[in-house]
Amino acid sequence: MLSQIVCAFARMMAERRGTELGAWLTRAEDTGLKPLCSLARSLRQDFDAVTAGLTLEWSSGKVEGNVNRAKRIKRDIYGRAGFDLLRRQILFADWAP
Repeated sequence: MLSQIVCAFARMMAERRGTELGAWLTRAEDTGLKPLCSLARSLRQDFDAVTAGLTLEWSSGKVEGNVNRAKRIKRDIYGRAGFDLLRRQILFADWAP
């Protein structure tokens, strides 16, 4: 049963069928499994945003990728240098001579 619900969510994400989210949340809650019920409760808190994320083709993936890259660079040089080096690392991270 758990695998069916997880696979249904994966299909919903892959095929951008966010309109089915309400029915999926009800199925997840009906399982009685604590982790699944907790996930469903969390998704219901921002239902409109989750539905839009599962339906629309727009993505913030590139922005999130750049934020994560900047955080990694910052962690790598933590305590060794100031803002100037961090700025150079970010600006020239993809540059190769």
